[in-house]
Amino acid sequence: MGGSLKEVRDRIKSVQSTQQITKAMKMVAAAKLRKAQQAITQMRPYADKLDAMLVNILSNLDGDVSISYGVERPVENALIVVMTSDRGLCGAFNSNVLKAAVKLVEGKYAEAHKAGKLSMLFLGKKGQAYFKKNYNDIHFIEDYVDIFTKLNFDDASKVADMIMDSFNEGVFDSVSVAYAQFRNPVIQYFVGEQFLPVVDNNVDSQEANSSFNVDFIYEPNQEELLEELVPSILRTTLFRFMLDTDASQHGARMTAMDSATENAEELVKDLKLTYNKARQEAITKEILEIVGGAAALDG
Repeated sequence: MGGSLKEVRDRIKSVQSTQQITKAMKMVAAAKLRKAQQAITQMRPYADKLDAMLVNILSNLDGDVSISYGVERPVENALIVVMTSDRGLCGAFNSNVLKAAVKLVEGKYAEAHKAGKLSMLFLGKKGQAYFKKNYNDIHFIEDYVDIFTKLNFDDASKVADMIMDSFNEGVFDSVSVAYAQFRNPVIQYFVGEQFLPVVDNNVDSQEANSSFNVDFIYEPNQEELLEELVPSILRTTLFRFMLDTDASQHGARMTAMDSATENAEELVKDLKLTYNKARQEAITKEILEIVGGAAALDG
């Protein structure tokens, strides 16, 4: 019984030590979340306005005007941008992003995948690790895998420019992004969204055709201006995807660590109850042995 009591005591100490770690990780995640949430909250209205502007422009192009980033062609070569975290301990966050990416691989880009013409660009180490382990017939681009270490608009712009240049040069015919849309620390939406060619379904079509439907006066000319404006909008859009994903991972990690801390607290309570019961049984057994020994002596 003494050995059993020691085992329970050791386990209580182990769980309490783990609880201190999860509590500290929750606090770190909460601090990072506040900063990331502020960034995406400030960015989203601006990005949404730019998206609406882009939709309106695309729906009101002159008949003889087109933009290179909106050219649709048969999809032979495709690129999927996968945005995950660098570390785990964030619940089902990474697995849900990976599900969205796998859905693109096996659905929208199944033909390109089968033909060996599918590429993946990794932003975050968890996506890189998963696909390198499970897929050997996809071309991997790993130049920007550490981008979430110090996320900023300049680095995001470099990624966007690389993608846009590759699309214009015909390296890729279609580009989609698998990422997480942040709503709050508990709720994130995991989607695979087309990035190129630009399509006019990024905002509600009725909204785009009503309150945002205005006539623009272009100077010097429509086509030349759009070739400068559209890349700027696309850089902002990709950066928004990154900010959404960054806030989502910190929210998911904070929630997961909070849940782990609560579970550890419940486990400690159960273990203490088990310990106290075992201790009472040991004391009772010792008393019975003493009483029995005394009775034997009296006899």
